Amino acid sequence: MMPAASWVAAALAVTMMAVEAAAQPQTPAAASGRLRVFLECGACFETYLRDEIEWVDFLRDPNGADVHILGTSTGTGGGGQEVALRFVGLGRFQGVDLELKAVSQSGDTDDMRRQGIRRVVTIGLLTYLERAGRGGDVKLRVDPAVAGGGQTTVADDPWKAWVFSVRGTGSLDFQESSRQWEWGARATADRVTEKWNLSFAISADTSTEEFDLDEDEPLTAIRRSREFESFVSRALGPHWSLGFIGEAKSSSFGNQRFLTNMAPAIEYNLFPYADYASRQLRFTYFLGMQHARYYEVTLFDKLDETNPIHNAEITLDQVQPWGELQVNFEFTQYLHDTSKYRLETGGELSFRIRRGLTLNLDGSISRIRDQLSLPKRDATDEEVLLRLRELQSNYNADFSVNLTYRFGSLFNNIVNPRFGR
Repeated sequence: MMPAASWVAAALAVTMMAVEAAAQPQTPAAASGRLRVFLECGACFETYLRDEIEWVDFLRDPNGADVHILGTSTGTGGGGQEVALRFVGLGRFQGVDLELKAVSQSGDTDDMRRQGIRRVVTIGLLTYLERAGRGGDVKLRVDPAVAGGGQTTVADDPWKAWVFSVRGTGSLDFQESSRQWEWGARATADRVTEKWNLSFAISADTSTEEFDLDEDEPLTAIRRSREFESFVSRALGPHWSLGFIGEAKSSSFGNQRFLTNMAPAIEYNLFPYADYASRQLRFTYFLGMQHARYYEVTLFDKLDETNPIHNAEITLDQVQPWGELQVNFEFTQYLHDTSKYRLETGGELSFRIRRGLTLNLDGSISRIRDQLSLPKRDATDEEVLLRLRELQSNYNADFSVNLTYRFGSLFNNIVNPRFGR
């Protein structure tokens, strides 16, 4: 967290700028309307800031924004982190720029870091609020009413809260005895409102590898996948949600010529959804149907089948001053044959034992009894070595432990970027 002296200096600088701005004549455009902010900072906990700073409108594009916030993160000499936030005034605030810094110490948790960033962002935005003639006295505690008008609604948005993205990728890797090329494409459409969460995505990926093995023809390995995903949920209050999950895909690796899942879902959160940034305990259940057609005959002598399937999941997510905890339990089962199931559990723990001493645990384990799409024939050596098809397995497990202790100066916030360090 930023030392007290730095907080005082930052607040004093903002106050002086706000007083100077207030002394200048205000145009009608600058005296009304909520601040529109475009945030571009990968280390700033953007979702948390959007939720906590309710008296501005966060935009997904700098066009139309009043303020563009650019953030960069650099390690400090004391093992902490400095996030430099540059506020660039746009439109009616053209030329009103400033830079503030949020500094965390070694051993600070993510919750402590994000609270520090929120305070600094608030200080910076108050400058523009004051210049717009709506700041009043510069304070760190802001009543949303002073920001001017009610919150922007979907009715005011020409896109009606829809966000679209299109992405294409390609890569080449050539050596004397091997070649690899990959391509992929993905398009998404999302809409998030207070009541609804809609998400749709379609993707395609192909990977081709060739190996010269002193034979007449090179060995060629091709992996293809195509997928369409859809998700719709409706809020039913502070604790309940209804949803629908659907997907259609094909995968040469999974022996799936065509596979589709459709299932309604219900979820209960023990804590109010409004507390998502600090704690969640969600219970999710869906019941649906799965239809599959396979490239090859499976272990169960099937080329196509339709089966009922259900899934139950429990997720615990905590972000607290002491650290972070994420735990997940998931059980999936085919109802036509209850011996076909998958049980998975995993979690991550980041715990600050004391200042400078942090314990990180990460692991997962699965009991696998649901591989209905496995081909009946044995895998060739090439398919095993090149991972061209899924192999039979009764379990999967991975674990990691990390214990970190930092000691020495806690107050060295100097950043020295020479040689990129």
